[in-house]
Amino acid sequence: MISNQVLQGTIEGIRDISHLDLAVMDAEGREIAATSESFERAAQAIPDFVASQADSQTAGPFQFFKVFDEEQLEYIVVLHGDSDNSMLVGRLAVFQIGGLLTAFKERYDKDSFMKNLLLDNLLLVDIYGRAKKLHIPADVDRVAIIVETAPDKEKNALDFMQEMAKQDAGDFVTAVDEMNVVIVKDVTGKEKPEDLEKAAEKIRDHLTAQGFQGVRVAYGTVIGEIKEVSRSYKEARMALDVSKIFFTERSIIAYNELGIGRLIYQLPIPLCKMFIREIFKGKNPEDFDEETLTTIHKFFENSLNVSETSRQLFIHRNTLVYRLDKLLKSTGLDLRVFEDAITFKIALMVVEYMKYMEQYQY
Repeated sequence: MISNQVLQGTIEGIRDISHLDLAVMDAEGREIAATSESFERAAQAIPDFVASQADSQTAGPFQFFKVFDEEQLEYIVVLHGDSDNSMLVGRLAVFQIGGLLTAFKERYDKDSFMKNLLLDNLLLVDIYGRAKKLHIPADVDRVAIIVETAPDKEKNALDFMQEMAKQDAGDFVTAVDEMNVVIVKDVTGKEKPEDLEKAAEKIRDHLTAQGFQGVRVAYGTVIGEIKEVSRSYKEARMALDVSKIFFTERSIIAYNELGIGRLIYQLPIPLCKMFIREIFKGKNPEDFDEETLTTIHKFFENSLNVSETSRQLFIHRNTLVYRLDKLLKSTGLDLRVFEDAITFKIALMVVEYMKYMEQYQY
C-alpha cells in the first residue's frame, strides 16, 4: 500500500502543474490525501460512484476517477474546479497513482521474497519461479551482509541502508528482525576478499558518518545461485555472533576468518564444562594472575616464540621460561610444545564462549 505521505506529495505536484485541487479517497469516502479543505461534500457522492460501472463521473463541482489495482478498486481520485483540462488531469492522476501502486507492490513482493529466501522458507521450485516473476536474476554472484548498530530512537539504520542501496541496482536491503539490517549484495566481478572487505568498510563508514554507534558488519561467503542466499546469510549470522566472543575488537568480520571459533560456537555447554574440568583439573582459568594471563596471550601472539615474547614483555628470557614452567606444573601443559599450546588455546576460547553464553542465560 502506498503511504499517505507519498500520495499527498503526488497530488500536490499535480496541483502545482494543473492549478486544480485534488483529493484521494478510499472506496468508503474516507479522505486519504487532499490539496485543500473543499472535498467534504465529495464523500457523499462516492458510494453511488463506486456502485456504478463508470470509471469517471461528474457530480456538482467535483469529478471522480477510479484507480484499480488488478481489477480491485483501490482509490478514488477527486478533482475540484471547472477546467477544460479536468478530464486530462484526472486521468493523468489515475495513471500516476496506478504506477505508484505497481512500484510499491513490486517492492513489497521483492522484500517478502528476499525475507523468505533468507529464512529458508521457500521450496526450490518456488525460488526460481518467483525470482523470474520478480525479474531477479538467479545466477548472479551475491553475498549476504548483516549490519548491527546500537539502538537509536531517532534513526533507523534500515532507512539509511535502503537509500544507500539505490546506488547499486542489484542490491536488496531488508530486515528479518528488529536488531539487524541484511543486505544481499551483488558482487559480480568483485568477489575477491579485499573487494568484500571494502564493501563492508563502506557500509560501516556510511552509518558511522550518519551518527550510528556500535556499528558491526559481518558477511558470509560469495554464492553464485539465488537458492544459496540463505546459506550465505546463516554464515554471516554466525560470523556476527562469533565475533562478539572472539573478535570483540573488530567491527568487520568475514565468515571465512572465524577459524576454530566457529566450531567452538557450536559446542554444547555441558561438553565445554567437561572439557575445561579435564584440562585445568577443576581449576578456573580466570584464577590465573594478570601476569600469567598476559604472558600466555603474548606468547600466542608471537607464535610460541620465546625470544620475541620476552623482548615484547621487557623481561629476561629465563624469566619467561620460569613462568612457562610454573604454568606447566599447575596445568600439565607445556606451551612450548605445539600440541599442548593448541589444547591450551582452545581451552581459553571455550572459557570465553561459556562466559558469553552465561550472559544470555543459557
